[in-house]
Amino acid sequence: MSRINPKKLLMSKWTAVSIEQKQKHFLVSKVIEPEVPDMPIVEVEIEAVYSKVKRVIPWRQLHDVAVWKQGWH
Repeated sequence: MSRINPKKLLMSKWTAVSIEQKQKHFLVSKVIEPEVPDMPIVEVEIEAVYSKVKRVIPWRQLHDVAVWKQGWH
């Protein structure tokens, strides 16, 4: 998998490996900035395309190929 830059995550597309409640395709809808300006980004908000349900996850979880695939497959 290619390296993921947290600053380029906004509006990136992801496919969940295991589908839950018809939620397979996701967009990163928000990059959550840390409270301290010099700290690195830790979390992102993802939104399911089908149901519009949003949830916050650690952005590094997107590296886990057992859970996520980059793009829509």
